[in-house]
Amino acid sequence: MNKPVSNTDLADHRTLDDRKSAVNDTTRSALVSTMLTPRFYTTDFEEMDRINVEPVRVEWDALIAQMRSDPNQGHFKRNEEWDDVDLDALPADLREELIDFLVSSLTSEFSGCVLYKEMKRRGKNKEICELFGYMSRDESRHAGFINDALKDFGIGVNMGFLAKAKKYTYFKPKFIYYATYLSEKIGYARYITIFRHLEQHPEHRFHPIFKWFRQWCNDEFSHGEAFSLIIRSDPRLLRGRNKLWIKFFLLAVFATMYVRDHMRPAFHKALGVNIEDYDLRVFRLTSEISRQCFPLVLDLEHPALIEGFRRMERINRRMQAATERGGLSGRLGRAWWGLAAGANFLRMYMIPAKKNDLPATSRLQPVW
Repeated sequence: MNKPVSNTDLADHRTLDDRKSAVNDTTRSALVSTMLTPRFYTTDFEEMDRINVEPVRVEWDALIAQMRSDPNQGHFKRNEEWDDVDLDALPADLREELIDFLVSSLTSEFSGCVLYKEMKRRGKNKEICELFGYMSRDESRHAGFINDALKDFGIGVNMGFLAKAKKYTYFKPKFIYYATYLSEKIGYARYITIFRHLEQHPEHRFHPIFKWFRQWCNDEFSHGEAFSLIIRSDPRLLRGRNKLWIKFFLLAVFATMYVRDHMRPAFHKALGVNIEDYDLRVFRLTSEISRQCFPLVLDLEHPALIEGFRRMERINRRMQAATERGGLSGRLGRAWWGLAAGANFLRMYMIPAKKNDLPATSRLQPVW
């Protein structure tokens, strides 16, 4: 039980047609690519080989030493704290949304595993390859742990097939740095916020996996620290047009989380949290952390920005209704609401951000 992703998972060389008959509905769900689902990425590995960490050497060596020590080596295993839960007794809507949460989380973790493993395999910069080897190790454990939780439902994701069949999106290295930094840090903020809430309200802990979130999110935090140092190592990534890209990724990541979380009302009700309050708390924590390496933060107190998140969620519901309607009317509806989403995003993007003066050093500790 609780095995990490193996090399066999990543190197299953059977043809896709040969394996499609073995793919279950859960794997098909993980294969779906939309604006709201986790994606698999590829990049320019030769450019990444040119990363020079000398400007952040002291912090870099300390972080690599921590990762080398593997503090969570024995964490992702079931023990006496893994409660037996009657999953069939969960309300149908909660069961469905819990599975969706687990599949989405697995896809996100496994996409990191695949990307980091490929960076290590194709890279020649020994320091960067060492880093990605450690991060691939961690994400592999996370994905395997979630997949075992899915198997309790009698389902699971075929990760070998997923690695071969999922569509890959090409991102320039700097976009990988911005997007993955935010993914890791907002992942930390999400997990630690849920963990702290359930510490105070254990009656809302409807699945044992939440007990593993504290150490789990510390891995996410460390991975984000690595990308913070990579960003800080090259001042060009923090000035000029790149400041506009940073603002774009901040807004895109926050808006995506807001919309996706509102698609799981039963899940959050069972946790005992108000979705908007939870999301804004996560956004504020992520923004506070991101001051370590970003020259700006979104103005999360601006009423127009909050209303923009709400409008994006309403637009998404209308897009879903158009999809369910189908036919020409449905396609036209999706196109219309897609344009509306784009216009709303642009309106939100035009809200002035807050300038941030970078601290002398980047490293933070997961003290929240």
